[in-house]
Amino acid sequence: MIRNLRAASALFVAASLAGAATPSSAQTVPVPKPAPKARDNTQMSASEQQKPPLTTGTTQTPPNPVIPDPRRNQPANIFATFDANQKAQAAKVSSYLSSLQQLSGNFVQVGPDGSKTKGDFYIQKPGKVRFEYDPPTPIAIVADGSSLAVRDRKLATQDIYPLSQTPLRFLLSDRIDLLKDTNVVSVTADDVFISVTIEEKQALIGTSRLMLMVGAKDGQLKQWTVTDPQGYDTTVAVYNLDAQKKVDPGLFKIDFTNYSLPPG
Repeated sequence: MIRNLRAASALFVAASLAGAATPSSAQTVPVPKPAPKARDNTQMSASEQQKPPLTTGTTQTPPNPVIPDPRRNQPANIFATFDANQKAQAAKVSSYLSSLQQLSGNFVQVGPDGSKTKGDFYIQKPGKVRFEYDPPTPIAIVADGSSLAVRDRKLATQDIYPLSQTPLRFLLSDRIDLLKDTNVVSVTADDVFISVTIEEKQALIGTSRLMLMVGAKDGQLKQWTVTDPQGYDTTVAVYNLDAQKKVDPGLFKIDFTNYSLPPG
């Protein structure tokens, strides 16, 4: 159970790239106000449609992840429809995610118990990602395009999951149209964030949700929250984003020989 939580959380948590801000000298990441509550199918405030920069250009301090309101996880309305403004906001997020081909930076993860961990992440589309947690956390998460490995360096074990069964695949898709390619159940916005919530139902696993949050003004990914079938939230905020730095392909190789399967 613990490893499953780590896999889902670190996975899409690494995708929750929060804290990118407009370039300026000696800039720090502001503490965002609370995330917008779920307001399915209500009209949102308009935000500027401006093309976001590919990199922040400054070194930022770790942001404080925005912990979503737990009351937001209400049953989805299968007949939900979205107005023109909501569709435009979802299209803006889709266009941004599709424009990214590689991305690296730092992340802060908040687990279901409120514990915080930090580390570095690397993304290369399609399907490749690596999350390296800072000591003393011995965990690393690696996806090679088809499989996802959750490694424990201390125990010398790793769990392998099909990438197709993790919410990471949405973030790592080469091109994506959220409204067409996923089951979007909520699109909300305020002056700070555009939030898109995706719900996924799997027969053997249950219902999980992924909430992506991007900046309302700069259009850049700020964070994401994964809600597992038991209702536990894991939030990942990202910062110091760089979409131009070339990523070493060797970071995404899964070692299937030097790690043993976990007991039991």
